[in-house]
Amino acid sequence: MDVAPYTDLSRLVHEQYSGRRIPLEVSIEITRRCPLTCLHCYNNLEMGDLSARNRELSKEEHFKLLDDLADLGCMWLLFTGGEIFARKDFLEIYTHAKRKGFLITLFTNGNLITEKIADYLSEWPPFAIEITLYGRTRETYETLTGISGSFDRCMRGIDLLRQRRLPLKLKTVGTTINKHEVRDMKEFVEDELHLDFKFDSLMSPRIDCSQSPLAVRLSPEDVVALDMYWPEVAAGHKKMAEQEIQNPAVASGDNLYVCGGGVKAFAIDPYGQMSICVLSHQDTYDIRSGSVKEGWEHFLLAVRTRKRKQITKCVQCRLHSLCTMCPASGELENHDPESPVEFLCEVAHLRALSLGLAVPPHGECEFCAEGARHAAVTESAQRIVSKSVDIREWAPPVPVLPILSNVSDTPGCGHCGH
Repeated sequence: MDVAPYTDLSRLVHEQYSGRRIPLEVSIEITRRCPLTCLHCYNNLEMGDLSARNRELSKEEHFKLLDDLADLGCMWLLFTGGEIFARKDFLEIYTHAKRKGFLITLFTNGNLITEKIADYLSEWPPFAIEITLYGRTRETYETLTGISGSFDRCMRGIDLLRQRRLPLKLKTVGTTINKHEVRDMKEFVEDELHLDFKFDSLMSPRIDCSQSPLAVRLSPEDVVALDMYWPEVAAGHKKMAEQEIQNPAVASGDNLYVCGGGVKAFAIDPYGQMSICVLSHQDTYDIRSGSVKEGWEHFLLAVRTRKRKQITKCVQCRLHSLCTMCPASGELENHDPESPVEFLCEVAHLRALSLGLAVPPHGECEFCAEGARHAAVTESAQRIVSKSVDIREWAPPVPVLPILSNVSDTPGCGHCGH
């Protein structure tokens, strides 16, 4: 599908259903099992985790789920993981979804893609496929994924899909392990492979409450330095922020959630738990003991219309597009959906200052004028703007003792529902 006609279709659909509560977009986590053990991942489990596999929705349950989603009016479907191809029956589930007429996006790391899978996808093409590239070099890629041979398998998967001219995009997440190769990855993908590339340097703790992914999280200054290196990336951030700053309606209402979750979208995890998004797990509904229709019309409606219990600096802030703070972020980092995540707040203010944007007052905030950390974040922005922080000079991290697995040693902390 060409970009322009699709953009028109998307706009027309959203305009037609404006003001109506219909789950147009649904994310389905097929499994959390994965052949990689990425240091930054928020939900991967070992491939051989029999307990997880036995709990997963069966193929027949997925067929019923897809039928129900079609009846509810869903149009866009995302299959994600873990690694979607870790399930040997995934293509059967995928084919059922294709036959129902969904516009399907696949998230994969590419490691399990074979000629047989690539041929099948060529026969039954998805709307889009996104592969995460964790490094430009084998050493960096496998330092982050923890698996020898994973770089070559990823590159082969990319080649197999490109050979068949499937709708492929590549992306990465910036970490302390691979930040020195983000520029090389972007140039490789756009200039050599002639594919779209995007990166995101914000990450969250694991959904099992482990904070271990944050050990490889970039500093706010490095996050914003990457953004500012490419004019088109910086311009995109500036455009969204300017629109938000000029629109006071963003802060209107007293609902806790202000996103599309529970209004136009929701998520289903591998075990049949329905939630407002893939990151939020404090409020879940079991479709096995109920129904998708019941979960959407009643349970998620109640979650989506929940009122705020407190007024924080986030409520009146107009920099949400620069920080991506949401209740799920608060849940994962602070065990409280209404608790501001200071890291994200610093990133947002640093982005705004680096873009030359005036930050509207939004209550007591340590990063705003008169705040305790305003001088520090201003100095950081000046270093970025003056190019004192130059991503071209970044070098690989000095080897240290192996970082422990990012899988929590305990089943949960008692705060996140796991």
